[in-house]
Amino acid sequence: MDTSWDELTLAFSHTSMFPFFDIAHYLVSLMALKHQPGAAAVAWKNPISSWFTAMLHCFGGGILSCILLAEPPVRFLDNNTNILLASSIWYIIFFCPRDLVSQGYSFLPVQLLAAGMKEVTRTWKIVGGVTHASSYYKDGWIVMIAVGWARGAGGGVITNFEWLVKGGWKPEANEWLKMSYPAKVTLLGSVIFTFQHTKHLGISRHNLMFLFTMFLVVTKITMMVTETTIMPFAPFEDTLRRMLFGWQQQFSSCEKKSETKPSFNSTGSSASKPITDSSDRVKKKQSKKTE
Repeated sequence: MDTSWDELTLAFSHTSMFPFFDIAHYLVSLMALKHQPGAAAVAWKNPISSWFTAMLHCFGGGILSCILLAEPPVRFLDNNTNILLASSIWYIIFFCPRDLVSQGYSFLPVQLLAAGMKEVTRTWKIVGGVTHASSYYKDGWIVMIAVGWARGAGGGVITNFEWLVKGGWKPEANEWLKMSYPAKVTLLGSVIFTFQHTKHLGISRHNLMFLFTMFLVVTKITMMVTETTIMPFAPFEDTLRRMLFGWQQQFSSCEKKSETKPSFNSTGSSASKPITDSSDRVKKKQSKKTE
């Protein structure tokens, strides 16, 4: 049983992402781009700008990881086959007669299949980023985590820069301020694979790749079928935030309640009234003496 399991996971870890999984990644990314307001009109008026934006959506993670490692950001242009494949998918999505590609993509089974295949590529990108960073910094596990996260989910950060250039950037949509589910789950995966790479996690890489990929695929498909945006580890994240960062807020709220709480005497009336009454009597006596 163990031998068959190891053979299965090992064969899975050697699966090539080209061309089918890469096609799914480009399809999901570019369909998300097309659904943005005004994206179709920009493609007709300025195809070069639309194509450049599409390449950022498809290869944004690789660009950001190159920037972090001080490598040329245009290194992704070196892979001519992937550039031509992504450009072809961009062309048929935006300029296909009668919008047949979008109509075919509107079926839920097609969306589930493409989204599941895209999550498979996420695992490969995280592992590739961690391994690539370790060739520069063998003991820099923070660098490995950052590059693995950038390779797997850096497209959101790069597209924020593109929105800033176009004048449509919104602070509440910034991945640094409000991380989306893909960014959080990619960060989690980058931490796990970094610990495995540095021998701090006692599990083989191919087994970890298989288990983490199954988690990504099942979670993504479940969220799409149930049409929910609630993250699977949101309760754990809430509990951890309260344990680590909620103590000061709890203490400050208790202090405010104690300061605003009024003091009462035994008769149930406020303690300040007798004081004011006695002061009024003293004033009346002094006025009589002066008269």
